[in-house]
Amino acid sequence: MACNSSENIGKPIRCKAAICRKAGEPLVIEEIEVDPPKAWEVRIKILLTSLCHTDVTIWKIDNVSAAKFPRIFGHEAVGVVESVGEHVKEMKEGDRVVPVFLANCEECRDCKSSKSNECSKFRKELFSVMPRDGTSRFRDMNGETVHHTLCVSSFSEYTVVDVAHLVNISHYHLPPHEACLLSCGVSTGLGAAWKVADVEEGSTVAIFGLGAVGLAVAVGAKQRGATKIIGVDINHEKFEIGKRFGITDFVNPSTCEDKSVSEVINEMTDGGADYCFECIGLASLMAEAFNSSRNGWGKTVILGVEMHGSQVTLNPYLLSSGRTITGSMFGGLKPKSDIPLLANKYLDREFSLEGFITHEVAFKDINKAFDYLHQGKSLRCIIKMDP
Repeated sequence: MACNSSENIGKPIRCKAAICRKAGEPLVIEEIEVDPPKAWEVRIKILLTSLCHTDVTIWKIDNVSAAKFPRIFGHEAVGVVESVGEHVKEMKEGDRVVPVFLANCEECRDCKSSKSNECSKFRKELFSVMPRDGTSRFRDMNGETVHHTLCVSSFSEYTVVDVAHLVNISHYHLPPHEACLLSCGVSTGLGAAWKVADVEEGSTVAIFGLGAVGLAVAVGAKQRGATKIIGVDINHEKFEIGKRFGITDFVNPSTCEDKSVSEVINEMTDGGADYCFECIGLASLMAEAFNSSRNGWGKTVILGVEMHGSQVTLNPYLLSSGRTITGSMFGGLKPKSDIPLLANKYLDREFSLEGFITHEVAFKDINKAFDYLHQGKSLRCIIKMDP
């Protein structure tokens, strides 16, 4: 790996990256060149990164119009600023930063509004390139362009990220492992419980999918005082795991016999859960979560990203009865203001992150992280960049 020194400022850096050259194929560690940052950009040295299910979902996409290869995956990470481009004022060389796939320019109408965390300045379809000029900062040793993923690409020893996608956490004594978790999945779940749903004391909650995001919802709901937190998952082992995060009850759809999951939950909650969270990304499960919510005030929050083009079918009568359904990206959080708040809450011991990290591998063994996730053994696998 190239050294973090002034001699690299303004010049390309050679380093190792885990490159995917074809959908679904194992990543290959290769040497690449990483360009210096342009205006409003920051080049960072990745300390730790982890595998999020979204990376796996994109990794599987082989639709020619949607998939761009070769590319570098990874978006949940923590790193140190190596150099900054022109106009970057909020961070400097040596600062510790957390990259986030969701832009937060703090200038557009949406960023300034309390009603949304969707930045309207940057277009989402540019996730495979830098958001301002639509080009890449990566090249392989043959000079071929290597594409970005979700504006981060943390499966590389060095990467270039737009300042709108970075949060400076240098003022917080947050351990790097915990900082990495706040970069995506855990923040999404906590934000969904606290900000989108605004779960209150004594409420009932149903969580569909007990991966890292779903379990983070459980942590947030427990911290808010929810009395019944139902986990829904086809992996029965998730019940024992879920108990450590706040899950009080469990439903395995494969053992419901002649009843639907929503019927079971309606019975368990005497009329439906106050809050339902869909954390998988299946249209059928989104409808089932909605049907599991209570008439009058039940609220369903969709966190999973549907990637199959399926439509969600809802009963209009249930909508007229007062149930609501809403989507959420990154748990409704505004990265630059809310991640520091989460860091403070964690440091003040208002919630725990213990148990989310189930595995740790060296960068050279990054494909093991995919194996652990496919086997259902992993919540978060930390990937250490240094040997």
